[in-house]
Amino acid sequence: MPTLELTRENFETTIAENETVLVDFWASWCGPCRMFGPIFEKASDEHPGIVFGKVDTEAQQELAAAFGISSIPTLMVFRDQVVLYSRPGALPAAALGDLIRQAQALDMDEVRRTITAQEAEHAGHDHSRDHHDD
Repeated sequence: MPTLELTRENFETTIAENETVLVDFWASWCGPCRMFGPIFEKASDEHPGIVFGKVDTEAQQELAAAFGISSIPTLMVFRDQVVLYSRPGALPAAALGDLIRQAQALDMDEVRRTITAQEAEHAGHDHSRDHHDD
């Protein structure tokens, strides 16, 4: 499946309508991005059930800023609209393949339970400062 050019107009719907989406934030002037591009493209051919999208940070500065992209290439992996991975740096093909397999193997119900527990714990910590048992 060819990679999809992601823009401010189609980013949210792409993430919402597909189970797994890999997003490569890149720019044409970036050497490591140009090296990672063919690896990303090849992986998209090898994993037809996954959407591979590219965000040109020069053309989509607002979108890059919304995700706090400060270093490129940055790879993000979304599954069920949850960010599972977000790191700068080009990956070798084997590491990208491992990352994709790990993302596919995750139990998303467990991931959501963990997120909910962390959010509840964080809210509890904010609250706990107000109530001390001496």
